[in-house]
Amino acid sequence: MRQKFVMGNWKMNGRLIQIIGLVHDLLAICPRQSAVRTAVLAPTIYLPELSTLLAGQHIGWGAQNVYPKDAGPYTGEISGLMLSDYHCQYVLVGHSERRHQFHEDEKFVAEKFHHVKEHGMIPILCVGETAMDREHGLMEETLSRQLSAVFTGDRAHALQDCVIAYEPVWAIGTGITATPEQAQHAHAFIRQFLSQFDHHGAQNLSILYGGSVTEMNAKELFAKTDVDGGLIGGASLHAQQFGEIVKCINYC
Repeated sequence: MRQKFVMGNWKMNGRLIQIIGLVHDLLAICPRQSAVRTAVLAPTIYLPELSTLLAGQHIGWGAQNVYPKDAGPYTGEISGLMLSDYHCQYVLVGHSERRHQFHEDEKFVAEKFHHVKEHGMIPILCVGETAMDREHGLMEETLSRQLSAVFTGDRAHALQDCVIAYEPVWAIGTGITATPEQAQHAHAFIRQFLSQFDHHGAQNLSILYGGSVTEMNAKELFAKTDVDGGLIGGASLHAQQFGEIVKCINYC
């Protein structure tokens, strides 16, 4: 049975006092006994605080970004080795905001993905098409390109110890959510595409949906066969909303 996840991506939000309060609220609201893994992905500067607040608790934590070198003349960057000092369990790679705003290409995303795995953390690989891609019938071509950069060649084993997040760019932060049927179609395509490299691994791979998920639409999305949870943006900054989303997947 595939692992279910609900993960919150806080992006560049919060001040220290707000983060501390949010974590305490999440610990109280999110169920301890659950088949669902919950985690929060924080701005790097707050990871030391999270590693203290969440150590031994039922909510995991991780980073939103990484640079794929252990050390060197990369001013302002953070390595996987550094993240491991704060016991990060997860690291986002390939988020559309990194791809489009910071011009990260497929090769760089793949380097990040494997760097994270080399340091014993779980990469959350984000893939997704733009509105223009979808309008021109290029969703599958776009997803194939993004996935192939990471999983082809001798990297088929990369399906182990990772998570995929399907985030259609047109739904991120827009208030527009893919319909449950659109999400299922994309997730099923991802699983089928990856089966050519490792059928067993693809069937056991957790694929999350991200893109304006709220407590109002989560249950319908999570009920779909190939949707294994959610990568939550804005709603993850509100403990009550995030907790309700976690409850939605527990009912599916």
